[in-house]
Amino acid sequence: MDSIQQVELQIPVAGKESSRIQMLEDDTNNQQQQLSRFSKDYSWWFRICVYIIFLLVGQSAATLLGRFYYDKGGNSKWMATFVQSAGFPILIPLLFLFKSSKIASSSSSEKPSKCHLYLLYVFFGLLLAGNNLMYSYGLLYLPVSTYSLICASQLAFNVLFSFLLNAQKFTALILNSVVIVTISASLLAVHSESDTTSTKSSVGKYVIGFVCTVSASATYALYLSLLELTFKKVIKSESFDTILKMIIYTSFVATCACVVGLYASGEWKILTAEMNGFQKGEVSYLMTLIWTAVIWQIGSVGLLGLIFEVSSLFSNVISTLGSPVVPVLAVIFFHDKMDGEKVIALLLALWGFLSYIYQNYLDESKAKSSNSDVDNSSQNGIIKDLDRKQ
Repeated sequence: MDSIQQVELQIPVAGKESSRIQMLEDDTNNQQQQLSRFSKDYSWWFRICVYIIFLLVGQSAATLLGRFYYDKGGNSKWMATFVQSAGFPILIPLLFLFKSSKIASSSSSEKPSKCHLYLLYVFFGLLLAGNNLMYSYGLLYLPVSTYSLICASQLAFNVLFSFLLNAQKFTALILNSVVIVTISASLLAVHSESDTTSTKSSVGKYVIGFVCTVSASATYALYLSLLELTFKKVIKSESFDTILKMIIYTSFVATCACVVGLYASGEWKILTAEMNGFQKGEVSYLMTLIWTAVIWQIGSVGLLGLIFEVSSLFSNVISTLGSPVVPVLAVIFFHDKMDGEKVIALLLALWGFLSYIYQNYLDESKAKSSNSDVDNSSQNGIIKDLDRKQ
């Protein structure tokens, strides 16, 4: 009887020991998951920072080079449009380099066919070519500071398209950002007299430049939202070469469309005279066009990378961040006037940007808090189950 009672008393002890071992294993697994999550977050933030730098540097430098092209004797709108997409061959080596890192996130039956992909590339390429042409008109007839600040209105358009196409949710801070940035761009519309004088353009050309830039901003916002929708709903891939393919094939189609426009408009006949009459010389003319094409592609990598990793709206907000940078550089290099209206517009654009960034911070904090609550509840559930079994 004593031996039987001793065995019966040892059973609960063994059960407690096994439960403790199970809890230790669960804690170890949770720590490993947290370390893995931290490592993943670290690499993700590193990619985001690289894409942000690419976008800001590419956008600012390419805009200034475009203004330099026009100021020093360039006058071909189709050539200015051509260089915005013609630099895609520099990305082809990267396509082969990152091809091995491809990770399929969907089964082959869910992936789009090559025919559908080619149709998407043609559609986005033609849309990009038309959008770049409108931007070229705006950059020709407007000073850099005015052009860049009007481009900030694309954020308002992007919020609208993101809500309709990408299920973007409105919050008070996002709405505040949209309104403030829209007001910032609208301030420049009533300031045409001084800008017209500074650019030596007629009022009619100023209006054309303003309308083309606003229309290009709306088209660009639609382009970004459609790209995000395509990445998430059609392509469904998680590899960097997906971004490169979208840039390369789309830019190829846009470049072909620009070549057709260049010959159809007859502007190809004046290119030789334009190069010979360039104020800084023929070499400077060629280098301006080549570096503009290269830098636009760097900006495109950053742009599509942010769309792929986060959203089109976030990518557009980062583009808006470049709005206060470009006018300051334009004042330094091109002696644009920075009067009271533009200073107010700069501050409003920066305010709108910070409002959206703060909303992102709140969303991320809320997501981390909910994830931690889920982890804690799951651990408590495991402990309760073990207690019941004991």
